[in-house]
Amino acid sequence: MWKRKDNRKKIVLLFVLAAAMVGLFFWQQHKAKAEMAFSEAGAQRTGQAVIGSITSELSSSGVIQPKDTYNITSLVEGEVIEAGFEEGDQVTEGQVLYQIDVSSMESELKSADTALSRANNHYTDALEDYSEAAADYSGNTYKSTRTGFIKSLEIQEGDKVNSGTQLAVIYNDQTMKLKVPFLSGEAVQIGAGNQGTVTLADTGEQLTGVVTAVSNMDEVLNGGRMVRYVTLEVVNPGGLTSAHSASVQIGEFLSAGEGNFEAAVDTVMTGEVTGNNSLKVEKLLVHEGDFVTVGTPLFQIDSQDVEDILDSFQDQVDSARESIETAQSKLDSIEETYEKYTIAAPISGQVITKSVKTGDTVSRNSGSETTLAVIYDLSELTFEMSVDELDVRSVKVGQKVTVTVDALEGQTFIGTVTNVSLQSTQSNGVTNYPVTVTLDETGDLLPGMNVDGVILLDEAENALLVPVDALMRGNRVYVKDDSVTEPSGNVPAGFRAVEVEVGISNENYVQILSGISEGQEVYVDESSKGTENMFTMSVMPGGGPGGGPGGSGSMGGGPGGRR
Repeated sequence: MWKRKDNRKKIVLLFVLAAAMVGLFFWQQHKAKAEMAFSEAGAQRTGQAVIGSITSELSSSGVIQPKDTYNITSLVEGEVIEAGFEEGDQVTEGQVLYQIDVSSMESELKSADTALSRANNHYTDALEDYSEAAADYSGNTYKSTRTGFIKSLEIQEGDKVNSGTQLAVIYNDQTMKLKVPFLSGEAVQIGAGNQGTVTLADTGEQLTGVVTAVSNMDEVLNGGRMVRYVTLEVVNPGGLTSAHSASVQIGEFLSAGEGNFEAAVDTVMTGEVTGNNSLKVEKLLVHEGDFVTVGTPLFQIDSQDVEDILDSFQDQVDSARESIETAQSKLDSIEETYEKYTIAAPISGQVITKSVKTGDTVSRNSGSETTLAVIYDLSELTFEMSVDELDVRSVKVGQKVTVTVDALEGQTFIGTVTNVSLQSTQSNGVTNYPVTVTLDETGDLLPGMNVDGVILLDEAENALLVPVDALMRGNRVYVKDDSVTEPSGNVPAGFRAVEVEVGISNENYVQILSGISEGQEVYVDESSKGTENMFTMSVMPGGGPGGGPGGSGSMGGGPGGRR
């Protein structure tokens, strides 16, 4: 009976003790919270300068693109007569993909080539004419165009000479001409340059003559004989005049009649002046009875007249040159168009699409161009990161980029920054710059895949670190100093301002290069967002979370977010 009562007492006592212990636990927790709240209300938030590692990173997403993409289009119209490739084929730069019917251009090309050839000939003639004019008027003199004696001069000093102006009558009987008839059947067998025996009618004297011309016209002599006249030149031995006549034998053919001698030259020499120019006779250089040859100066010319004539020839040369340039330009344009009928691959790569085949007709209009095929150069893959204006100066060509792909879970790729473009875009008041990343390895990556890239901007090992919110006004920190009993400006009591040299930073930490040392306690700005987190992380033994401050939290959010 007493044992049962004792047991009951023991149970009640245990229950009371347990209740007391629970009450004590909750009271202590409440007291600790109250004390912490009291402490935080009356003390400044601080952190310690610790040694650890730090990295500075930027992250952004993008879409995988080939190194180069080319849409094959046509600049001409016509039927496709050749297209010897298919989708999926690997093609090389310069390989012919399409041949469009070029027959419509053949005549244009030939015409342009002929026009250029004609222009070149005109230019050559113009140059020759200029050279001849310069020689004809050299020494400011007008020169004879005939050889013979001057029977009479038709000009005098002070006269103006134009084209067609009679200058002099030239007579030359040192060589005589003789025209005699031959039977038509025999004349056709006689040619220029044949020699003949000339027999004078009155003396029977024989001379040698050379055939200079054979008429192609049949004429009828007395008795109905059909003849053609043959002309010979005979050197005058002296005494031959137009009163003498002779017959001729050429080979076995004897002339059908006689002919009378004529002086080889008995003509009026007229002026030959270009265009509407005229020449003033300043001084006669020959007299009647003088013997002149081709090129003998006849009279002195006013120098200005000569200059005007040469200028007119130079104008012809310049005009001919311009015609060549015009013809060449037109030919070049047609040849360029002609070449466009053959369409070659502009890059080496893989054919992704082929929209036009052999037999199709390619047409063009001002509004759009038809894409015949699309080629990707897959030798390299790239993607574009968008970096905001605050961070773009930290991005440099050559920096490494860690790449992850939504479609290839668990795989990581390495890329390199290959271009930082200055062609910015703006969105919601923020300026972003495109940064091109080239993949060092492609693996199973395909164009169009979505990827995330992280650029390692900088890193430091064994760095002295403080919470990022401990940095004031860019290069100052407030170091704990119990000797300071009064606040000074923004520096609270118990702290003094120290100027520091900073290194790299991220969302959580900033590297201190000089100014403070490890273990010093620093003030952490209470108003900064995330101060609680900074405070807690910075005071852990040995540095940041996980044994050191090397881990840097991700900001997340929009493109170019710093980590």
